[in-house]
Amino acid sequence: MSPIPGVALLLLAVAVLLAPNAACAASLVPPPGFTMSARESDKDGHACPTDSKPYTGAMDFPSKFEGSDSARDDLNKKAEAEYKRRIAPIRAMERGVSQQVEDYLRTRKPEALSCALQLLQDWAQADALRGKSSTHTGKSMRKWALGSIASAYLRLKFSASAPLQEHPQLVREVESWLQDLSEQVVPEWDAPPMKKMNNHEYWAAWSVMAAAVALDRHDLFEWAFRQFKVATGQIDAQGYLPNELKRDTRALYYHNYALTPLAMMASFAKANGQDLTQSERDALDRLAQRVLSGVADPAPFARRTGNRQITKDFEQRSKFAWMEPYCWTFACDADLRARLEQLRPLKNYRLGGNLTDLFAPLTAPAKETL
Repeated sequence: MSPIPGVALLLLAVAVLLAPNAACAASLVPPPGFTMSARESDKDGHACPTDSKPYTGAMDFPSKFEGSDSARDDLNKKAEAEYKRRIAPIRAMERGVSQQVEDYLRTRKPEALSCALQLLQDWAQADALRGKSSTHTGKSMRKWALGSIASAYLRLKFSASAPLQEHPQLVREVESWLQDLSEQVVPEWDAPPMKKMNNHEYWAAWSVMAAAVALDRHDLFEWAFRQFKVATGQIDAQGYLPNELKRDTRALYYHNYALTPLAMMASFAKANGQDLTQSERDALDRLAQRVLSGVADPAPFARRTGNRQITKDFEQRSKFAWMEPYCWTFACDADLRARLEQLRPLKNYRLGGNLTDLFAPLTAPAKETL
């Protein structure tokens, strides 16, 4: 397995050596919903994807905002079409493995599990997603895919049904691959200048944190948690993220987008006894309230940026998937809980699939079938 190069490796090594009782530290775990058992059901599932050939080429893709100014908010339709064409196999894998894991846990059908395992093994054996990247978009795609795959794998690894128990070789191959990917993502997104650190670093940290729990790698978890702490420190007194305000017409959208990995990391921190400081809690609350008030009335964002906000993406319920981990981690007020009830079920394949299942599971667990 390839090591993390340079400064990032040194920092991780020092963190391990200095961590109190590191050798005796408790194993990392996801939030409790990730342990759900597979349920018996006759419901139809998704077909096993046939367009998810392991991607082993260079991780260099055009940005859909190609040609835009520094705000990166002007969509280039031609570049977007080329981007979607080239990442199609990766997107098929991300969606496919999440859907198949979801299908298995909701139906207990062996064909869904078999498909998910085959996808994971094929991509791991091909050492997919590990190609060199000289572009921001390529590096972004790597960390997004890591989050999708790691969070789906977590659901299998921690499920009370133990679907991986009879596949030790697959587990070794997949976890070796996830480790290599994580150790590639860390230096790609480590310690940027504060004026540039934004949602991309937050998503990278979430992806590494999900993989860290799957691998029980405390050093990777602590790296991600440090990124989380820096992120909460960027939230100003009014709940704005200055580096997301730079996105002009899409500032509100990217505030919501940035909140998503932060909410997931907060939930994983809680699951592992990593207490947030009061200032971190207050900062996340300010950001959440700023996002929700902005969705209801984008005018404050328009005034701050000098640009009318693009809000059509908020028609998709999945954009608010952060509410599930957020309300599991913190005591949400009645208004937010009422809004959450209206939106359920909330799903996001880069966070683990059905977030309502994961953070608001059925009160009566499904019986195990012998």
